Amino acid sequence: MTTVDRSSAAPPVRTHAETRTWVGKSIRRVEDPKFLRGRGGYIADLVTPGMLHAAVLRSPHPHARIVSIDTSAAAALDGVHTVITGAQAAELTDPLPDFGPDPAKHVWRCLAVDKVRYVGEGVAVAVADSRYLAEDALALIDVEYEPLPAVVDLEAALLDGAPLVHESLGTNCAYERTFDFGDVERDFAEADVIVRDRLRWHRSGGQPLETVGAIADFDHSTGELTVHTNSLSFTSYLFMAAATLKIPANKLDVRQVPAGGSFGSKLFVTKPLVIAGMCSRAVGQPVVFLEDRVDNMSNCDHHGSDRVYEVELALMRNGTMRGIRIDTIDDYGAYIQFGVGHHGNALAQVVGPYTIGSVRYRVRAALTNKNQQGAYRGFGSEVNNWMLEQMVDKAARELGIDPVEIRRRNFIREFPHFIPTGNVYDSGDYDAVLAKALELSGYDHWRAEQAKAREQGRHIGIGLITAQERSVFSATEFWFWFDEPGAPVTSMPESVTLKVDATGGITATLYSCAFWGNSPETMVAQLVAEEFDCDPHDVAVVYQGSKNGLPATGPGGSRTTVMLAGAVEGATAKIKAKALRAAAHLLEANPDDMEWVDGGFQVKGVPEQRKSLAEIAVMLHLFKHSFPDDMESGLEDSKVYDHPYTTMPSADRKDLGVFYPFVGHACHVPVVEVDVETGAVRILSYVAVHDCGTLVNPRSLAGHIVGGTAQGIGTAFYEEFVYDEDGQLLSSSYLDYLIPSAMEVPELTIGHVETPSPYTPHGIKGGGEGGRMMAPAALNAAVNDALAPLGVRLTELPMTPERILSALRAAR
Repeated sequence: MTTVDRSSAAPPVRTHAETRTWVGKSIRRVEDPKFLRGRGGYIADLVTPGMLHAAVLRSPHPHARIVSIDTSAAAALDGVHTVITGAQAAELTDPLPDFGPDPAKHVWRCLAVDKVRYVGEGVAVAVADSRYLAEDALALIDVEYEPLPAVVDLEAALLDGAPLVHESLGTNCAYERTFDFGDVERDFAEADVIVRDRLRWHRSGGQPLETVGAIADFDHSTGELTVHTNSLSFTSYLFMAAATLKIPANKLDVRQVPAGGSFGSKLFVTKPLVIAGMCSRAVGQPVVFLEDRVDNMSNCDHHGSDRVYEVELALMRNGTMRGIRIDTIDDYGAYIQFGVGHHGNALAQVVGPYTIGSVRYRVRAALTNKNQQGAYRGFGSEVNNWMLEQMVDKAARELGIDPVEIRRRNFIREFPHFIPTGNVYDSGDYDAVLAKALELSGYDHWRAEQAKAREQGRHIGIGLITAQERSVFSATEFWFWFDEPGAPVTSMPESVTLKVDATGGITATLYSCAFWGNSPETMVAQLVAEEFDCDPHDVAVVYQGSKNGLPATGPGGSRTTVMLAGAVEGATAKIKAKALRAAAHLLEANPDDMEWVDGGFQVKGVPEQRKSLAEIAVMLHLFKHSFPDDMESGLEDSKVYDHPYTTMPSADRKDLGVFYPFVGHACHVPVVEVDVETGAVRILSYVAVHDCGTLVNPRSLAGHIVGGTAQGIGTAFYEEFVYDEDGQLLSSSYLDYLIPSAMEVPELTIGHVETPSPYTPHGIKGGGEGGRMMAPAALNAAVNDALAPLGVRLTELPMTPERILSALRAAR
């Protein structure tokens, strides 16, 4: 086995200030005023008179060859500027960027060319003076289809003789590999007990209030394309998008606007961006494409995970965990656009908070006639949390050990800790989180109430799970899926430019996605205020488009706050270094005798000998000749902050390296009551205790936890994209796709434990995916606890009333 050299890769251990002025304060978000006044600048806000509108014709078939398309009637409609078919789009654009199994045999385009592979796939686009006219034009397009057999079940898709989604691949298995970490065979051979289970997680997805959209404006005089979009802006991905549009990357300027909700579902916005860009280039005018709700649900950027698990957990009789074997099939739909990155996320925290010595992980990526699968809050690691916690609870029940005690016996307690896959957990105190959750939840009280309720014929259940939240991803995980050498270690940078104007006002310029819900403006304002001793609400935050931007990655993987903190710290240090030299010159003092205090530099021990930041700035802006010749005018600098801790995988892939190193932790304790006559579940209490390292804005983090938990409640009980056996999407509107309302989401009791990361600015870890990372597992545990006396155990999400009643009938 080849091991990874981690010693040289680990960043230096940081020491953190014990007291802070702004970091850790629950200030009001600086973004709120513009959104509350309707001045947020969403896609729909940018639509202007004269802008053309695009609408896409969707396939009604899950699998069919396109025999012919007649667009003549649509093109002749007054007010229609162009109609573009998939075949024409293939001439105007190259295939979409994807991380599929074989680009030559798995081709993904903005519109289908030869055949459609799922209900909702685009076959033509109409551009007209209004969206209404564009929709009317779609109704006039005559498409002749030759229906083909569809495959919908992920396991059936892998059987011999199944209809092929991509004939050229010769298989519906887009990827298959088994990884072994540690001595799996020994741990299972020496185990006293092996707990087995089959688990099913059904497909759901992020439901943003604002659908996916893009406004494109192609300038034929310069060959430049400007796109406003509510998407993420991976720098590298924009290069690929430019290639798809057949324009030089330096002539594509993607400008981010607020997302109006994403939760991962707007990770790339590939199809809308390309469709709008292609149409604008074709007609020579600005074009907006904004999905309607059916577009978004049937053909969005991607749905969430869709998995079946066969799992074995090896333990000793005292509850000590030894090893785990995981065999999972994941349904990626018709196009595997993002590779199997979901499972990289899972492998970053596959053993949870437990000392498990070995892991076998087999993954098979199935292609089916469904919309493509991709990121949804948690990006696959929330599914892993659910699977693992189900196994821990089942083991506790089979061994007769209290669910709290089995977790305590297996907690990791020494940090940094390298898990079997090679990733590192930087810090944590899982015992403290558990203790606080038990206290806040009144755990013993609810156990007593549960016993009383059972005597009355009521079914109360208490769920308790302890789970991880990996954060600050590095796309290095893209390279470890294959044996051949991959690209070098990636940094996934984030950048900030800070400018102190002549009055001392500070402006921060960001270069990645504007407001996905993660409050980047508030985070940066607080971090700048911490460094410069100013009020966060006095800091201006602006955004720059990709053409003039510094390297940036944007949100995703709970990374934004950590990375922006590093960028702010670096840019601040550069500005302070120049300001220090300027102040020393103005005060005729030795720079070594100067110190930063309360927003300015002063001579140590002589506080009256002082220059504020504003006084320094005005001199540097307006009176350059008062300084040495080598000092330039102005007070502005930038920092490109690179991912601080990644290592490459070993050649034999028995060690995947460090790629998600700052790992948070949480304990959720919900209490539910199940009505065994109707299958309805009522949440009586819900406690969530999180450790995200040093808190920046507890109020904002609480929003993440509440919102994520609400989505987790949806995943646990309500939300599911249901395809029938013929491949028709049955839940393409909110009449059938149910979302929890305020009536179903209880008031949460939230607690925090802070174990600062030794490797990040201020000790911050990510917390953006908290809630959904834990809630499905916690609620499943609570329902199973309620129904345990009846011999019922739910192993399938969502736990709809129908599934609960079916399980009860089977038990009877």
